[in-house]
Amino acid sequence: MYKFILFLHILGALSLGFYLVLPFVAGGIARLSAAAREGMLSAVGSLNRYAQYGLVLQLLTGIYLVIKGEYTVLWTIVVTVLFLLAGALSGMLGKPLRLAKEASGKSDSGAPLSKIRSYSSLLALTVLVLTFFMIYRHII
Repeated sequence: MYKFILFLHILGALSLGFYLVLPFVAGGIARLSAAAREGMLSAVGSLNRYAQYGLVLQLLTGIYLVIKGEYTVLWTIVVTVLFLLAGALSGMLGKPLRLAKEASGKSDSGAPLSKIRSYSSLLALTVLVLTFFMIYRHII
């Protein structure tokens, strides 16, 4: 059972890889034509939703793995805070994605695109730091 849960946890971690490339994708959205921008925002919104399912998978399998393993209290607190931050940022990313998609044909779509770039950069950084602590868990 433990190995299967670990497999699911790794599968969930792969879904978070989307957040590592998202800042590069978000940086190029403003240069697209209106139709291409709308399609890209729709695709990013769908992928964000699937990655959020991956976050839920990470939460459930991670709780099981922490209960079964031996982890320090500090590591557990740091990883939990980073995980909650990643979940919050991915949720906050949804509204600017919807607003930018609605305003993709208009000229005032700069504010949502700016938020998308900011949230995606913070989210990528959070996922990188979270991955670091997952790999090097014995540091703290």
